[in-house]
Amino acid sequence: MYNEPIFLKPVLQERIWGGKKLRTEYGYDIPSEKTGEAWVISAHPNGPSVIKNGPLAGKTLTEAWEQHGDLFNKAPDNKEEYPLLVKILDANDDLSVQVHPDDQFAREVEGQPYGKTECWYVLKTDPDARLVLGHHANSREELEKMMDDGKWDNLLQYKKVVAGDFVYVPSGTIHAIGKGIIILETQQSSDITYRVYDYDRKDAAGQKRELHLDRAKQVTTVPHKSAETDQVETVHGDLTIKRLVKEQYFTVYHWELNGKTAQKQEHDFLQVSVIEGEAQLNVGEKSFHVEKGSHFILPSGLQDFELSGKAEFVASHI
Repeated sequence: MYNEPIFLKPVLQERIWGGKKLRTEYGYDIPSEKTGEAWVISAHPNGPSVIKNGPLAGKTLTEAWEQHGDLFNKAPDNKEEYPLLVKILDANDDLSVQVHPDDQFAREVEGQPYGKTECWYVLKTDPDARLVLGHHANSREELEKMMDDGKWDNLLQYKKVVAGDFVYVPSGTIHAIGKGIIILETQQSSDITYRVYDYDRKDAAGQKRELHLDRAKQVTTVPHKSAETDQVETVHGDLTIKRLVKEQYFTVYHWELNGKTAQKQEHDFLQVSVIEGEAQLNVGEKSFHVEKGSHFILPSGLQDFELSGKAEFVASHI
């Protein structure tokens, strides 16, 4: 049915820490200058992407997954939800310090199908930008006491980042994206967040946002474990492919194209985001222009494709 890529329209989400760079950097029609997230490949109920082209134009990715599972090599009896979610985040201010549950906790406690393991490709940063990644507590008792006493400077671990860095964040990891950082996030399709600390900020109504310390204490990994990934780089003519992570829930790559390449799509489906430059994407007799801010899925059965131009991509699959 589909002999072409599935292009998707981003879903824009306003956030207290958001800004306007999703417009200035990617040309998105943001609802306000407090826009923090673009859900660029999403079948999550809180923001499903709409398909822009082909026979399914106007349908959501959720509908495509449920009604046309062959596009994703999905067995007819597979009742699970679409497994991945890709976002671009513009942190115009510090995000809250937070932690996410694993699958078991999400299902047993929240009644949701997926926990949240995620990873970040850093797209752009202000000088000296940093994020929160991990904590210093050696036991759960120490973690709980430091949280209860508000000893955040002693508890939290920080990491400086620059454009091109990659960060893997398994469920149970305390984390927060810092001010002045734009990332592309690939994650399980989950929106469960336990907020640990929010800098005592108040929302537009003058209220502090809710914290979720009890559940955060339950799901945080203690002691913190640094998550290193086995990165592998290969060169295919004019295309350099760096595998950033290969883990249980997803495999993520960075592609750098300087010229022309022919590739095979050998996965159930392949998600692709253009993060810099522009290129021509050829599939059979059809040709598509893609540029920074474009996002598409190469479905199952679409085996051969060509790219030409000068561009960078982040690609992922299950």
